[in-house]
Amino acid sequence: MECQGPGPPFLESTTMSYETALALAGFAFVMSISPGPGNFLLLASGANFGFARSIPLVLGISLGFLTMVFCVGIGLGGILTTTPLIYTLLKLVCAAYVSWLAWKIARSRSLGSEGGEKIERPFSFLQAALFQLVNPKAWAVALIVTVSYTDPQNYLPSLILMIMLFAAVNLPSISVWALSGMALRRMLGEGNRIAVFNTAMAVLLVLSMAVVLFRP
Repeated sequence: MECQGPGPPFLESTTMSYETALALAGFAFVMSISPGPGNFLLLASGANFGFARSIPLVLGISLGFLTMVFCVGIGLGGILTTTPLIYTLLKLVCAAYVSWLAWKIARSRSLGSEGGEKIERPFSFLQAALFQLVNPKAWAVALIVTVSYTDPQNYLPSLILMIMLFAAVNLPSISVWALSGMALRRMLGEGNRIAVFNTAMAVLLVLSMAVVLFRP
């Protein structure tokens, strides 16, 4: 059985078996809902600012990743796999950016605790999208999905169909993390709990990237 791409004419001839679609949806769900740098940012943002003010972060993380998948699909992935130096430089940039981000989160006191710094606003859409672009784990997932879930005989339409399905799973899945953070706001508003929470999120952010950054 097959599902056919909806909408524009260039997708009309594109089909994906229900088995492949189900496999892709399962992969997208696991990759989207599992702990990782972007999701820890969403959890911290939801706790500090609530869900509504975290929506730009949600959209930036999702659309930044999906843009990356498209770029990898149209040829950027080949550059990364054939030029290891570029991937190494990407890891170094990521290490520096994640370290700075973790420091900012660890020192933030957005729910009114004394001392430290107060982050006046959550991360913007652009900051979230750029974070994905220096995330080696996101690049690795992008390479996997473009190789595994596209049709070489009808490549571009199948790439777009795959991105559409991934988006349908990814966006609500990562939103769960921001919603979970929002649910913790009342508890974290007492005493110095937000300071402990933000420090824990900063540590988890660094640790979640360490495995990817320093693996052989």
